[in-house]
Amino acid sequence: MLLFASGRTDIPAFYSQWFMNRIRAGFVDVRNPYYKEQVTRYKLNREVVDCIVFCTKNPAPMIPYLEELKSTGLGLYFFVTITPYEKDVEPNVPDKENVMDCFINLSKNLGKDRVCWRYDPVFIDEKYSVSYHIKSFRTMAEKLNGFTDRCIISFIDLYAKTKKNFPGIKEVSESDQKFLAQSFSRIAFGNGIKIESCAEKIDLTACGVEAGACVNRNIIEKAAGIHLIQKTGKQNLRKHCECLPMHDIGAYNSCPHLCKYCYANYDARLVEKNSALHNPDSNFLLGETNENDTVHDAKQKSLKDEQLFFKLDFA
Repeated sequence: MLLFASGRTDIPAFYSQWFMNRIRAGFVDVRNPYYKEQVTRYKLNREVVDCIVFCTKNPAPMIPYLEELKSTGLGLYFFVTITPYEKDVEPNVPDKENVMDCFINLSKNLGKDRVCWRYDPVFIDEKYSVSYHIKSFRTMAEKLNGFTDRCIISFIDLYAKTKKNFPGIKEVSESDQKFLAQSFSRIAFGNGIKIESCAEKIDLTACGVEAGACVNRNIIEKAAGIHLIQKTGKQNLRKHCECLPMHDIGAYNSCPHLCKYCYANYDARLVEKNSALHNPDSNFLLGETNENDTVHDAKQKSLKDEQLFFKLDFA
């Protein structure tokens, strides 16, 4: 199975100590987002977890733990979101130069096939114009040249939470999507980076952008050093998403980055309230065990093709 840390909050940026404590304990408890008393317990070992997929805007707090993480034998893959937005949109994201420096550090430590740059989401307004995006993307691609071979782009989706926190935001027109995709593709190609979209409604293949998946068979096999069984399924969280299924250990409304476009936070006050419940020594990301909790063990199974491994070992 694949563990996701996380699409609900930024675990590397804000909860890395807790995460490492759970790795050392060998399990983590996750509340159902909609039925709080229902708790799923995941084992955290290489027998059942093939790869941990991280998604972050600031990997710096996780870097001191990389050697310990590598010693577990777990596959590791990092998505690092680096966008050109300033504090008016991403109020608590660190300076982008520092984030790119951390990205390069990750790449040197893990290898460039275990780190991916996300330029996501793309939106357009008077300040963040088409030309602004093209200039920013070129600057970032040139700095990350040689340290990743993948970039995932995605255009903003207007979820209810996004519209609430970011009033006035609009979808990017199809013509602007195609123009940006063509421009990004040329820039990426010139810097040794393959550019892909994920869960996009329109086909951008003719613009040089493949309809890919953030988490696909190829990247997991490389990151974990394994071969996967053929029938792994799909994530199916969003329409058009082709990603492999992952199990998220995060919690909604707990990311202090407070990006305006975020779909995982409802409002800043709730994030502040939830963040105050965090205890690095707890089984849970937020809060503690309650007497009404019903805990069940997750059905976990490795996706490794053991038969293929046996044949290779035998040979």
